[in-house]
Amino acid sequence: MRKLKITLFFVLSIMVLAACGSKESTTEPNESSSSSDSENTSSEYGLIEEGKLIFAASGEFKPFSYMEGNKMIGYDIAVAEAIAEKLGLEAVQQKAKFSGIVTGVNEGRYDIAVASHTITEERLEKVNFSEAYYYSGPVIYTRPDSDIQSADDLNGKEISVSRGSTYVEIAGEYTNNIPQVDSDVVALQSLAKGHHDAVITDDITGQTAIQNGLEIENRGQLGVSEQAIAVNKENDALLEAINQALQELKDSGELAKLAEKWIGVDITQEPEELE
Repeated sequence: MRKLKITLFFVLSIMVLAACGSKESTTEPNESSSSSDSENTSSEYGLIEEGKLIFAASGEFKPFSYMEGNKMIGYDIAVAEAIAEKLGLEAVQQKAKFSGIVTGVNEGRYDIAVASHTITEERLEKVNFSEAYYYSGPVIYTRPDSDIQSADDLNGKEISVSRGSTYVEIAGEYTNNIPQVDSDVVALQSLAKGHHDAVITDDITGQTAIQNGLEIENRGQLGVSEQAIAVNKENDALLEAINQALQELKDSGELAKLAEKWIGVDITQEPEELE
């Protein structure tokens, strides 16, 4: 009887071990497959970190990117997150000074920049750009009591702009007196307090500042610009994937909805002037 009990014990032990071995063999391939899929995605897009899309924005350009608590929110941020979702990646935001973002993409510190960059020849020397995800344009802003009524009145005036923006070059067409600050919002706030003669910045940024109580006025638009996503020049696969994701967002109407949510109007349609 004792021998029978010992025999049964060994039989049960073998069955338990076999069952455990079976569970391990079915789990490992799944884990390996999941890891492999993530590695393939990272390899395909040449990402800095496996399974993540690291994007940069300034966090100082309301309503496109600004801080809420310790995170950035706004239209740019929402677009970056929507693209990451389309690519099956985790969106990871990095706040950076606007003037250094393009260099950061060029040097591989960020996978992409979704920071309202206007496509320019100078920037195209360092990075590639996606298709435009919105359209805007530079506008002259002054105080209500200013004698500046149009671009003709800007000659020799003190025009403040955000450091590293395309507005530096535009202001240079009228004056050499161009104080550069860290953000467009800072420039407009300083203007409203009595500093500078004018500010050149994005139309939507200026209108948002007015809605938020700044006593400034629009004195004329200076052109139309295309804002796009900056991608490292050596990463054609990621650029192609982003363009495809953007097209899907446009076709579905989701991009327009994001613009209407954060900006209040649809800024995703190409103006007639650019056609």
